[in-house]
Amino acid sequence: MAGVSPGRVRGAALTREQRGWCWYDWANSVFQTSVLTVFLALHLTEVVTAAARAAGQPCPTALRGCAVPVFGLPVQAGSVFGFLLAGSTVIQLAVLPVAGAIADRTGHKRAMLGGFAFLGAAATCGLAVLDGTAWGLGAALFALANLCYYGSVVAYYAFLVDIAPPEARDRVSSRGWAFGFLGGGVCLALNIAMLRGLGALGVSQSDGVRVCFVVCGLWWAGFTLLPLMRLTDRPGTASDRTGASPLTAGFRQLGRTLAEARRLPITLAYLGGFLIFIDGINTVAETAGLYGSQELGLPVDVILGTVLVVQFLAFAGALAHGWLAGRIGARRAILVSLLAWVVVISAAYFVQPGQRLQFYALAAGIGVVLGGTAALSRSLFSQLVPAGREAQYFALYTLGERGTAWLGPLVFTLVANATGSFRPAIVSLVVFLVAGFAIVAVVPVRRGIRAAGNPEPPLV
Repeated sequence: MAGVSPGRVRGAALTREQRGWCWYDWANSVFQTSVLTVFLALHLTEVVTAAARAAGQPCPTALRGCAVPVFGLPVQAGSVFGFLLAGSTVIQLAVLPVAGAIADRTGHKRAMLGGFAFLGAAATCGLAVLDGTAWGLGAALFALANLCYYGSVVAYYAFLVDIAPPEARDRVSSRGWAFGFLGGGVCLALNIAMLRGLGALGVSQSDGVRVCFVVCGLWWAGFTLLPLMRLTDRPGTASDRTGASPLTAGFRQLGRTLAEARRLPITLAYLGGFLIFIDGINTVAETAGLYGSQELGLPVDVILGTVLVVQFLAFAGALAHGWLAGRIGARRAILVSLLAWVVVISAAYFVQPGQRLQFYALAAGIGVVLGGTAALSRSLFSQLVPAGREAQYFALYTLGERGTAWLGPLVFTLVANATGSFRPAIVSLVVFLVAGFAIVAVVPVRRGIRAAGNPEPPLV
């Protein structure tokens, strides 16, 4: 592949290994779409609320008078999921960088991908224990599934460098991201249809959601088999001749990587810009449903249908971003996408209450730009990291995204509390897009690629 001309790469079909790689986006997206976005937060909150009531709490709402003990401290039922997300992120800070270092050193990215994916899928199936008032084991299983999801993603992202030359990565990454949105949408549609079918048979919604968790886990595990059958490990970068265990050597390699990263300021500057704008993008995606229900007064079925619309439009949007990057380069395509985000977020301010068509149009705009920005960001970052250190740098990339994920929601909440409206809150997120745009626009990407020791693609 390294010798393929840019013109041929741009229009060429994906290789068998590249197509296999894309299947993991299809496999893992079910965790983000069905488990995190739709089912788990609401179901966990209901179970925790039931536990609080069983303990004698009045629970007028999930955020008032409805506390349960968490490590000996009272936590409102409506806040348990948020604290659980934060706690699982702390665990990731300890585990993922070392796991990435071990993967690079040993070259066993395929084993890491499969191990994290299958363990995460099993934990997702285990979420079926969330029933009645029993929530502790389910919360622990979610923390495990969340850790495994991001652990598998680190290995998965690192494979992009192995399977595609620089000039083909934007196309391959966009294709994978698009495939992920399609898979997430298909599985969510199946889950919703199954939930309604079970309801017609007299199965409670709570039991139906528990069945959906099992379906999601089986989907994740089953489709992971396809990339594992097609991906091939490359030799690692092991240079530790002291006989140390892989874990000890992984910690040593992590230390060397952190020291090396400081000598790549352009890579870190790009990463900083990415972390700023992706926080704004993720916050828009996470709060769009809240905006629709609370600010616009739209019913739940409209919000749920909109989630499906976004998934399928994001499939087309990611492919379109890959096409655009092939014409003008990844960085310029990212900048165009960020400008489109500013337009979409600004338009959200003017959507009128109860206007479904306006909300659908807003969702369509989000869907078109949602997947492509992130897909091109990861492919461009892959060119700014040294060869043989991909998993470690993508661990930092993933953890940076997780570690800054609180800032956007905090700004959104503070503005909403100060103004009493979600309209200025959603528009406040434009600041993240503009700041990220400004940083990425001035980063000398070609010089950063050379500093990392990588060949320059024809377009950047």
